Amino acid sequence: MKKYIIKLFTLLLTVSFLSACNGGGGEEATGEALATEEEGHAGEEAGNEGEEGGDGGMGEVHLSELKFNSLGIKVDTLPTRPLSDVVEVTGRLEVPPQNAATVTAILGANVASIKVIEGDKVRKGQVLAYLSHPNLTRVQTSYITAYSRMQNLEQEFNRQQRLYEEEIGSGKLFQQAKSDFQVEKAEVQGLESQLRQLNLNVEKVRSGDIYEYVPVVSPIDGTITEVRIQVGQYVDPQTEMFEVINTDHVHADLMVFAKDVYKVKKGQKVILLMESIPGKTFTAEIFSVGKKFEQNPKAVHVHAEIQEETDMLVPGMYINGRIVTGAGTEVTALPGEAIIEEEGKSYIFIAEQHQENGETEWSFKPVEVITGEENEGWVEIKLLEPLPEGTLVAYNNAYYLVSEMQKSQTSHGH
Repeated sequence: MKKYIIKLFTLLLTVSFLSACNGGGGEEATGEALATEEEGHAGEEAGNEGEEGGDGGMGEVHLSELKFNSLGIKVDTLPTRPLSDVVEVTGRLEVPPQNAATVTAILGANVASIKVIEGDKVRKGQVLAYLSHPNLTRVQTSYITAYSRMQNLEQEFNRQQRLYEEEIGSGKLFQQAKSDFQVEKAEVQGLESQLRQLNLNVEKVRSGDIYEYVPVVSPIDGTITEVRIQVGQYVDPQTEMFEVINTDHVHADLMVFAKDVYKVKKGQKVILLMESIPGKTFTAEIFSVGKKFEQNPKAVHVHAEIQEETDMLVPGMYINGRIVTGAGTEVTALPGEAIIEEEGKSYIFIAEQHQENGETEWSFKPVEVITGEENEGWVEIKLLEPLPEGTLVAYNNAYYLVSEMQKSQTSHGH
C-alpha cells in the first residue's frame, strides 16, 4: 500500500509539472495516467492470482529414472479384476467353552499363598494357589479312619463268607458282615473322591502323610486372565478364584443380519480388522453358522476360525469383518496404495516417461476419480473422464508422490 501511495504521489507531481508547462489538459492527462497505472496493477494481480490458482492447486511431480527405481514405483495400464461380493459384519473375539475355565474352591478354606499373577502362562495341573483350613485336615483323618475300619470289616466279611461256604457259620452273620463291609467301602470311596477333587495324593494320605496345604490347580493349558483372591482371604465352596483362557483357538464370533444370512455358508473366507490392532488384516474361515436369530438386532451368530497366529489377540476384542460370498463382477480397480485422498476427493496418478538431455525422466500427474468397493487391498475406481488407450498409472507410492508435489509447490511459492 505504501508503495502504491508513493507511486501515485510521484505521478501527481509529474502530471502537475507537465500541466504547468503545457498550460492545460492536466485533468485529462491525469485521468489517462491513473487508468494506465490501475490497468498495470490489475494485470499484475491477475498474474499473481493465476500463479497461485493453477489446476486447483494440484500440479505434476518429476522423478529421475534413478529415483523412480529406488522407490520401486510400479506403473502399468488400468487393470480390471473381479471384486468379490462381500457381506459387512461386526462381532467380537471369543474362545470355545472348552478353552476357558473358572477355577473354584472345593471346600471352604483360607488362601495360604498365590503362585501366579495375571498374564502368566500355565499348564494343565499347575499349582495356582494353596489353601489351608482345619476342615481339610479332618477330611484326611476321616479317610484314614474309614479306610482302616473298612479293612477290618473286609477281613470279617471274608471270614464269615468262608464259614458260611463250609456250612459252619450262620447265614445271618455272613449277610451282616457283607452289609457292614459294603457300607464302609462306599464311605471310603466317597472320601477318596473328595481327596482327589482337592488334588491330594490318596496313597500318601492312606499311609499317614497329612497335607497341611491343599493345592488349587489349573484344569487347562492357558493364560491367567483374572485373579480374584488375596492371601489370607477365606473362600467359600464354589468361590471363583481364577480365570484361565487358552487363546490357541480364539475365533471370530460375528453377527450377520437377517437380510444377508442366505448368502453366508460354512467354508467362506472372512477378512477381519480389529480396532485395537490398526493397520493389520487377519483372515478367517467360517466353520459354523447359527440356526437361531437374536432378536435385538435380528441376526445370527457366525463363527470363523482365524488363520494367523493368535497370541496377540484377546477374547472380547471388537472386530469388523467382510465375508466373501461370491466372485462378483469385473471392475476397474487399483491397489489401495495407488489412491490418495485430498480435501475429500480421491486421486490416482497417470505416469509418462520422457527423455531430457539424454536422460530418462518420469512425470506423474494426479487425476480425480471416484472410489467404489474395496476387497483384499484392491479398490474399485470410476474415471470422471476416459483416459487415452495405453495410459500408464502408478500402482503404489501415491502418498509419496503427493508429498513431493506439495513440497515442489511450496518451494515454488517462496
